[in-house]
Amino acid sequence: MSAKETTNVVFVGVGGQGILLASAIVATAALESGYDVKTNEIHGMAQRGGSVLAQVRYGKKVYSPLVPKGTATAIASLERTEAIRYVDYLAPDGLAVISDQVIVPVTVSSGAAKYPELDESGLREIFPKLVYVPAVERATELGNVRAANVILLGALSTKLDLTDEAWQDAIKKRVKPAFVDLNLKAFYLGRDLAQNA
Repeated sequence: MSAKETTNVVFVGVGGQGILLASAIVATAALESGYDVKTNEIHGMAQRGGSVLAQVRYGKKVYSPLVPKGTATAIASLERTEAIRYVDYLAPDGLAVISDQVIVPVTVSSGAAKYPELDESGLREIFPKLVYVPAVERATELGNVRAANVILLGALSTKLDLTDEAWQDAIKKRVKPAFVDLNLKAFYLGRDLAQNA
C-alpha cells in the first residue's frame, strides 16, 4: 500500500456472529501499525439475527469511515448470502473471504423468499478471488463455535498489510482475557486455512 492509498475492509453477517468484534480487531491492529483508522457499523436488527455491516478504513490519512461501493480491498462474510447482498462494495480485484455457514432468514423459513442455492463453485463465479472457509466447523473443533469470526479474520489477515505483532496485540486488547488463547489459536488456524486454500 502506498502512502496515498486507503485499505477498505467490509465485514458482513447476521446479528450475534461477532462481526463487530472482528472489525474492532482489524481497526486496533491498523492503529497498532501506525495508520489513521475510521470505522462505521450498521447493525439495526443485529440482536434479532438481522443483517450486520461493519466497515474499516485505514491508511496514512483517512477522511471518511464509509467505504465507497466498488472499492473494498476485501469483504469478509460470516454467512454465505450476506456476501452476495454486499458484493457491490468489493473492488474488481478485491478478495472475498466467506464462511460456508448458512443462516436461513425468517423470510425464507416463512416461505416468503427462497434461499439462494449457491455452493462454493457458484460463489467463485461471483467472487473470482475467494477464500472459502469452514469457519463454524473448525471453531467447533477448537471447542467454541463463537471463535468462527476470528478464524475468518485470520484468513482475511493474510491479505492485509498488518504485522503479526499488531494482530496479536489487537486480539489481546479486544478479547476478554479468558478467551485470548482460544482466539489466538482461531486466528492462526484461519491463516493456515487461507494459505493452504
